[in-house]
Amino acid sequence: MTLALIGGTGLSRMPNLDVIESRTVKTRFGNPAAALLRGRLGNEDVLFLARHGNPHRLLPHEVPYRANIAALKQAGATAIVAVNAVGGISDAAAAGTIVLPDQIIDYTWGRDMTYFDKGHVPITHVDFSWPFDSALRRRLGEALEQVGAPWVDGGCYGATQGPRLETAAEIRRMAQDGCDIVGMTGMPEAVLARELEMPYAMLSLVVNPAAGKSEQEITMAEIEAVLHDGMEHVCAALAAFCGAAGA
Repeated sequence: MTLALIGGTGLSRMPNLDVIESRTVKTRFGNPAAALLRGRLGNEDVLFLARHGNPHRLLPHEVPYRANIAALKQAGATAIVAVNAVGGISDAAAAGTIVLPDQIIDYTWGRDMTYFDKGHVPITHVDFSWPFDSALRRRLGEALEQVGAPWVDGGCYGATQGPRLETAAEIRRMAQDGCDIVGMTGMPEAVLARELEMPYAMLSLVVNPAAGKSEQEITMAEIEAVLHDGMEHVCAALAAFCGAAGA
């Protein structure tokens, strides 16, 4: 397995990745958000891509999702672990917790969300009953346990359009729909990986209570404080996932 890591908000680069090569990859869907980094993490050679570019410059609806996933495939990736910063909806998804979602609901619109368009033959309707790969999720859970990170096994990720945060009424609706966390980048990334037959899982770091779940206004200062500590857990878990000694 050649693992690809996709870094989201708060993870435009991985401090514990020993970079061997930086490569510009072009695809028929355009250029990915950033150069692909090939490096060593733990005992494995991995690929790393900053979803929003490095430095972070692309809004969620501007991310070239098709180019990102296609570039990873072209570079030899056979599985993907994606990192996301999310808001917490359910009580279990407290700030600082890492959620390994097992379901997703897509509330986005207008994004390029398939490779099977514009006359592509044959058109394929992929099964998406279970969006996230169970084997990857199991290994990620073991890695989170190993590094002592607070985490939750399972949950539903609600993907919203952004870039604004949601209203309290929208979050109430999402909670009624069964969402546990809310983010802006899970779709179409997850389904594009499925179309290219690459196992995919997400590490979702809860950085704030979703709208209406706290009496406090959501501020970037609050989010950044949780990101700083939480991404240390994420990076340690990814190193453990890749077999780093002492992780």
